[in-house]
Amino acid sequence: MESGICDRPVIFFDSGIGSFPYARFFHARNKNEKLILIADRANFPYGPKTKETLTGLLVSLFYRIVDLYNPKLVILACNTASIAALEALRNAFPRLPIVGTVPAVKPAVLASRKRCIGVLGTQRTVEEPYIMELAAQYGPECEIVRMAAPGLVEFAEHRWLDAGRDERFLAVKPWADEIAGRGADALVLSCSHFLLLREEFAAAAEECSIQIFDSVEGVVKQAEALLDQDGGRRPPGEGEAKPVLYVSGKDESEGTVSRVYWERLCKFFGFDLGDRILKV
Repeated sequence: MESGICDRPVIFFDSGIGSFPYARFFHARNKNEKLILIADRANFPYGPKTKETLTGLLVSLFYRIVDLYNPKLVILACNTASIAALEALRNAFPRLPIVGTVPAVKPAVLASRKRCIGVLGTQRTVEEPYIMELAAQYGPECEIVRMAAPGLVEFAEHRWLDAGRDERFLAVKPWADEIAGRGADALVLSCSHFLLLREEFAAAAEECSIQIFDSVEGVVKQAEALLDQDGGRRPPGEGEAKPVLYVSGKDESEGTVSRVYWERLCKFFGFDLGDRILKV
């Protein structure tokens, strides 16, 4: 990284609120770093989009993000976006470190005693050959049960905050049961939105005797390593910086409709809500 960039922000990007678990974990370990979260609600959801459409959209949007915020590092906290467009983004922005989030298939495969794991994600994620290539690399004899759960993505994005523990549990239990019923003893949460339901997945998994895997810690440690590697960390004496969320939209009026909801989300996580919309 270039010198003099310590005060530039670290950006967490997702189609909605999926980056919140990653940003919260990172912030807990790096209180003084300036964090910006971007929720691309203007283009939510990403799962049904083709790889070509999503790649073009993200490259175009990242030009806007880089111009606005001049980040020193970006965490692409979306499995769908990472699998579809990470390579293209790195090619388009060769001087910008971009950490992708890919499904935690490797640890799940290595931990599976039944040699069968489940991968739960968006349609785009579970259809990508990358999932099978990753599994074959670390456990070619391991069976992979791939399941798309677009309804659960919508639930996490729109209902998670207001849903009680019982409602959340009932939303995830059928998926854990289905994975276990198909012979798997490990489940990879391959959509960042599902990490908001990790406690409920863990409870459901315990009943089914399966293990849950996600990429939060690995992604955050990779981001920290990149900051350390090139001297990009903000000096600890600068004090705590509160993460700020910006939401994409087409105009100011569109973004104000759900502003109360975003304010409540930010309050729950201890973030601030930006006073403007990232126009697209």
